[in-house]
Formats: sequence, C-alpha cells, structure tokens
Amino acid sequence: MRILVTGGAGFIGSHFARRRVAAGDEVVVLDKLTYSGNRANLDGVRCEFVEGDIADAATVAEAAKGCEAVVNFAAETHVDRSILDAGDFVRTDVVGTHVLLEWIRGSGARLVQVSTDEVYGDIPRGTAAKETDPLRPSSPYSASKAGGDLQVLAYGRTYGVDAMITRGANTYGSHQHPEKLVPLFITNALDAQPLPIYGDGRQRREWVHVDDHCAAIELVLADGKPGEVYNVSGVEQENFDVMLKILELTDADDRLLRHVEDRPGHDLRYALDSTKLQALGWSPRRDFDEGFEETVAWYRDNRAWWEAVKSGEYREYYARQYSKRLD
Repeated sequence: MRILVTGGAGFIGSHFARRRVAAGDEVVVLDKLTYSGNRANLDGVRCEFVEGDIADAATVAEAAKGCEAVVNFAAETHVDRSILDAGDFVRTDVVGTHVLLEWIRGSGARLVQVSTDEVYGDIPRGTAAKETDPLRPSSPYSASKAGGDLQVLAYGRTYGVDAMITRGANTYGSHQHPEKLVPLFITNALDAQPLPIYGDGRQRREWVHVDDHCAAIELVLADGKPGEVYNVSGVEQENFDVMLKILELTDADDRLLRHVEDRPGHDLRYALDSTKLQALGWSPRRDFDEGFEETVAWYRDNRAWWEAVKSGEYREYYARQYSKRLD
C-alpha cells in the first residue's frame, strides 16, 4: 500500500513511517520541517520525502498522488506554545485538516486523523472519557485539534469520506522533541539543569509507549470503521511521580526540582476508555517501567541528537517560557 504520512518527520509520525516501511508499504512523508520536524528522525528509513505544508492544497495533491491512505500526524502540538501564540495551531490543525479532507473527498482514499485525549478536557477521578463524550478543550492547542476532529466527522457524515479519528494518551519514547515533559526533564536532568514543575505537579496523565500508539493507529487504518473515533489509552501516573522516576533513572539530584507558576487553564486529569479499540484487538504490549527505562537510556546514549534540537530556536522558546518562572 502507498501511504502518505503527514508530519512524518516528527515524533510519533517518524516511528509510524519507520514501522510501515519495515512492513513493506510504500511511504511518502510530507513535513513542513518546522522546529519540531527533524529529518534525522527518518535516518535509515527508505521513504519518499516531501517538504511542504498540509495547508497548501497543491503541495498535498502532489505528495498524495497515488496514495491509498493518509495518516495525519501533522500538527502544532505543544500546549505552552499555543498559549503564547495560537495562530500557527489554527493554520495547521484546522486549515490543514480541511485541505487533507478535500483531497480525500476527491480521491476516495482512507484517512486516519491522529488526535489527542486533550480534546475531552478535564476528566474527574474515577471516570474515563468515551468517544461519545462531548469535547471540552481547555487550551488553544486542544481547541484546534477538536476543530480538526469535528471537520473529519462532518466530512464523513456529509460527503461519506472514509475517515477515522484516533485520540491518544500522552506518548513517550525516543525522538520526542525536548519541549515535552518527559524529554525536557530527562535532558535537563542529564545536564544538571532545573526541572520546572507546574504547580504542585499532581496533574494526572495516561502514558502510552510510542510503539503501542503506532500499533493502535495501524489497526484503525486496517480495520477501523469510517466515521468512528477510537481512544488509545495508557497507564495513569501523576506528573510528579514521573519526574521522580526520571530523577532516579538519571541519578540526578532532587534539588533540581523547582515548583513554578502553573500553566493557565491547566487540566488536572486525562483518562481514556479504550474498550472500542480493544474490541478491534489492540492492547498495549510495552510495560511502562521497562519502556520508560529504555526511553531514558536512549536520551542518555543520543546526546548529539537532542543537543542539536535544543540549540537555536529552542533556546529562545525556553527562555520565553521559563526564565521568569525560574527566577
């Protein structure tokens, strides 16, 4: 099968592209190569690469030529950046999704829209979000992803396009941009730099290994029902406990932990009910502790990769985001 993987030079997208090439698919990666897209993530992957924007219809049409399926990982994804400036999120997550849907509508190909648990907003203790629950996004990021999701569902209802949505838990593993919690804390700990904890650190998230997340998307691509949404759940942990695990695995001093001003509108808890996906045959294969140890080891052993990423633009962003908080 020939597949267009948009955002395929990013974290989850590059893992997915690597898996599909290994499985024998013909893969085309379309990526704008903004700060979080990294050609090094595709080293050794025999795929066709197109640098371009999913919000540009001509670029999409050229990259997608002959493709039987599109898996859309292309997105602005970081909540903190969306709070600083939401414009790029609307362009990529909303307008870009619309452009892809227009191509899908004309081609008859299949689309998997890769979304997030954050569209459901804060989830009370003792409950888990189901695919039929209302969307209550709290940040510009999650609102833009919800906007893309709703377009996918509308195009399915109105035009009959063959499109599904996956909504995944927090994902961890190698090659994740160090603005995100896990690689930020690992790389800062390895450099004996402060570890900025938002508020009391008691926010709760589900964590799924990138291999398990990709396996879920592959299953939905193969067996998902058009117009349906599938949650991809993980193991629930408090952010503070994740940070303590990182300290332990990096042998870092716990005095590096710094409680800082919390993020505006910060959701306390995400949790997903993945019964629907499990009925298709999915279950997580990676043990959390083992996968986490492996992730920390990867960052320890691949310093050159993340040092290159944490230069230039990242330094400017980090100073803008944390300098006042860490004063």
